[in-house]
Amino acid sequence: MAHVIQFSEAAFIALHGMVIVAKSKELVNVVQISEQLKSSKHHVAKVMQRLVKDGYLYSHRGPTGGFTLKKEPKDISLLNLYESIEGKIEIGDCPLDNPVCPFNRCIFNNVTRKMTEEFVNYMGGETLDKFI
Repeated sequence: MAHVIQFSEAAFIALHGMVIVAKSKELVNVVQISEQLKSSKHHVAKVMQRLVKDGYLYSHRGPTGGFTLKKEPKDISLLNLYESIEGKIEIGDCPLDNPVCPFNRCIFNNVTRKMTEEFVNYMGGETLDKFI
């Protein structure tokens, strides 16, 4: 089945993994996150380390280690997390970034621009504290 909007598994892990960490009063490790999300622990580890590198998490090593938030949940938007994994979202007119349309008007009637703007506005307005 086709989906108009599709998230990468990495973005899914980042968003949901951060909510899991934010909800926990204790350290949360890769195994716990991977079990809850039914994702590979190796993929979860890679994504979570990206979020550590970008300043959203602390990583505590060792057998009793795991992750904790580095910032307050109210200061972390879903857009921050999405862009940490996928890169900065650029709002453009053409989904293929063509500078010139071969037709007199866009056959998509700029719906992709509108959808992207709505997505950015929604994700930017939603913060982790709303999911705790």
